[in-house]
Amino acid sequence: MAEIAVGPRSMSVEPLMTLIETLRGENGCPWDKKQTPDSIGRYLIEEAYELVDAILANNADDVCEEVGDVLFQVLFIIHLFIEAGRFDLKDVINRNVKKMIHRHPHVFGDLEVKTPELVSENWRKIKMAEKGDDPSQSILDSIPHSMPALPRAAMVSERAAKTGFDWDDIAGVMAKTMEEWQEFSSEINRLDQTGDNQKAAMEFGDILFSMVNVARFANIHPEIALVQSIQKFEARFRHMEDQAKRSGRSIDGLTFKEMHQLWEAAKDQIG
Repeated sequence: MAEIAVGPRSMSVEPLMTLIETLRGENGCPWDKKQTPDSIGRYLIEEAYELVDAILANNADDVCEEVGDVLFQVLFIIHLFIEAGRFDLKDVINRNVKKMIHRHPHVFGDLEVKTPELVSENWRKIKMAEKGDDPSQSILDSIPHSMPALPRAAMVSERAAKTGFDWDDIAGVMAKTMEEWQEFSSEINRLDQTGDNQKAAMEFGDILFSMVNVARFANIHPEIALVQSIQKFEARFRHMEDQAKRSGRSIDGLTFKEMHQLWEAAKDQIG
């Protein structure tokens, strides 16, 4: 199997590592000196979302800035573990390079894999083999519980489907979604009698999970699709607010008919 040496390019992060060391040093920043892996982990999540926003907006300048912020947070976490004597940057790089080579035998070995789907399936098998043959292990175990519900649902759905536990086609899962909608509607209709919306909430969750499966069959990532839809709504609504202000009124002072007219105009103007 091929070997990839960690060369001079790996040291291009040295200025950032030096900056972090200074911030954490004796004459550094009180805030930075208080940080822990847990606290920086939360900031890393925030920065990752900002990076995704920049990517979806296709703004290269913003992507460049946000990638830098994400890199800074990752290196900050690494530095904290270096301080604790747990590992260093070279350990991180070497371990990741070794893992990536092992999981790409079709590139660095003799395995013939021709499609992205087969690559993904082989990746899963290699990853499971790395974990060992533990009979108590589930293919769902490595999905982080701290993930937001929608992307976690997508990962759970994908992992389960790879075992063969899946619909034959998208028509089947769409029919299941309609079935879940009918069950939800029935629970909503019972609310006046029971006053308990817990079952309705569970049925609504089933609708969302079914829609995640529809998205998988359509090769759509539900989180990205929802983010784009939210961005579209926000752009239209902000346009409505601007138009209301131009007429000397506030958005909440308009009638529903006036709001609807502004909404249709926003759709025509900004898509």
